[in-house]
Amino acid sequence: MTLSTPTRPERAGPRWSPAQWGLLFVLAGNMLIDALEVSAALVALPRVGADLGLAAARLQWVVSGFAVGFGGLLLFGGRLVAILGRRPVYLAALLVFAAASLAGALTDSATLLFATRFVKGFCAALTAPTGLAIIASTFPEGPARSRALSVYSLFGAGGFSAGLLLSGALTEAGWRWTSAFPAPAALLLFAAALRLIPRDAPAAEAPRRYDAAGAATLTGAMLLLVAALAAGGRHGWHHPTTLLCFTGAALLGLGFVRLELTVREPLLRLDLLRHGPLLRSALGAGALNGSYLGLLLVLTLQLQQRAGYSPWQTGLAFLPAAAPLALTALYSGRIVARFGPPRLIAAGAAAAPLGYALYRHDGPQPSYGTDVLPTLLLVGAAFVLAFTAFHVQATSSVAPADQAAAGGLYQTSVQLGAAVMTALCAALLPTGQRTVLHLITAVGLLGLLVALRGLVPPRAVPERKGQ
Repeated sequence: MTLSTPTRPERAGPRWSPAQWGLLFVLAGNMLIDALEVSAALVALPRVGADLGLAAARLQWVVSGFAVGFGGLLLFGGRLVAILGRRPVYLAALLVFAAASLAGALTDSATLLFATRFVKGFCAALTAPTGLAIIASTFPEGPARSRALSVYSLFGAGGFSAGLLLSGALTEAGWRWTSAFPAPAALLLFAAALRLIPRDAPAAEAPRRYDAAGAATLTGAMLLLVAALAAGGRHGWHHPTTLLCFTGAALLGLGFVRLELTVREPLLRLDLLRHGPLLRSALGAGALNGSYLGLLLVLTLQLQQRAGYSPWQTGLAFLPAAAPLALTALYSGRIVARFGPPRLIAAGAAAAPLGYALYRHDGPQPSYGTDVLPTLLLVGAAFVLAFTAFHVQATSSVAPADQAAAGGLYQTSVQLGAAVMTALCAALLPTGQRTVLHLITAVGLLGLLVALRGLVPPRAVPERKGQ
């Protein structure tokens, strides 16, 4: 999931022109498409697996491929925008997204399907932060920008819920429609964006180096890590392929760190990791998003394959976890301002593992009312309480000049958590659902421990005598 920082809507200020409204709905509409990509794919997974003959260890690439493309190339996408300009990058990303959607719908190759998901994730990495930048440059600071960000956030939060319903309906006709339907929507947005997105030129202080090596090593490390987890589920954890992928991921990860420490204009300033609130937000949000998607992966397969749910019924069943965030998106900034990020994060981080622990996983078929629903309601409450607070804490803990970099690091961690957990849960499914749900609960508890650390006030440094 992706969610920008909502702000409290203001009513004062001049009315917007039709062009401003049109631009905002183009940007918000694209944010909605990006957000529903994950939920739409989740509901369709059993049908994709049955049609292409894929076990869970490979099927998870439909979800994790998008997450790796998004998270692995998010920082590089920001660099492309800074050097090439917002308008050309945004327009190109919409066209490529539409083409990848059609290619994924038409292919019978699992590898090509996974590749299109990766490409679509990269396109989302280009358009999501660029949309925020366009809003910041088009709407003046104050009430106008606050209203624009509120609308943008509402579309992003509602996209996941919309994807559940839309995918449930489309998958009944065939899973390929879930991949194809974003193509015409993206082309319509492209046609409108041609007229509405203002032309811009790179800023004078913009970086001049792409740091393609940094982007390649980071993305390669994430891809090999997911590949290692998938290989472990298919071939065993001591198989040469599994060990080779783990080794390659570690080497590329170390190579990325070395590059970022030595390159003149790094994609990621590693000194940002010394900011405790930013690091806790990145780890906590990654744990929450990853454990949530891991749960939905398990429930999707269980409800459709064991309980006989249709895709439409599955989408409806998941709404209690997704809809509360959409319904409260316009007020989440106000809630964070009143209670403060650390307390909301701790409350949300406690609700999620409680929900996971309540889910009974030893019966032949789950009962929706007593098993599934309480868990989903608690997870939905966790996102309402914590997800916006995570973003606020991450970006407000650094200097204003570093907030964009902090936001990129934070979102990368959120997507990495999604990719790793979906791959690991799929790999462990053959060992039994109990094991997978124990893992999901453990990751949720890890997020709670990180959140509780944020409630401890920092220790004051004692002054030396004589100073």
